[in-house]
Amino acid sequence: QVQVVESGGGLVQAGGSLRLSCAASGSIFSINAMGWYRQAPGKQRELVATITGGGTTNYADSVKGRFTLSRDNAKNTTFLQIDSLKPEDTAVYYCNADIRSTRLPMTILRYWGQGTQVTVSS
Repeated sequence: QVQVVESGGGLVQAGGSLRLSCAASGSIFSINAMGWYRQAPGKQRELVATITGGGTTNYADSVKGRFTLSRDNAKNTTFLQIDSLKPEDTAVYYCNADIRSTRLPMTILRYWGQGTQVTVSS
């Protein structure tokens, strides 16, 4: 069984920083791409950033230059460094990972975490 868990959210002032973590665990054969989405109250879920298995990153225009996504393949973990936070960054942040499990190594499934709340005060 595979599990993905986010951590690192919290309440910060505008201009501050947070580092979110996304850790995958369980019967993992391999992990390909990983990504982060966010959803604010009353708004649609939006893509924040993705990182390929080779380490290539892509960012939404709204976060480009402020967010940095990295991965530690040995730990099956991604890190989303968030700097210069703005009130509009307030949302629940969800991590996902495209994973081959040891039980189904020929199939890639997207696993989602439960989300971590980021609240930015002005």
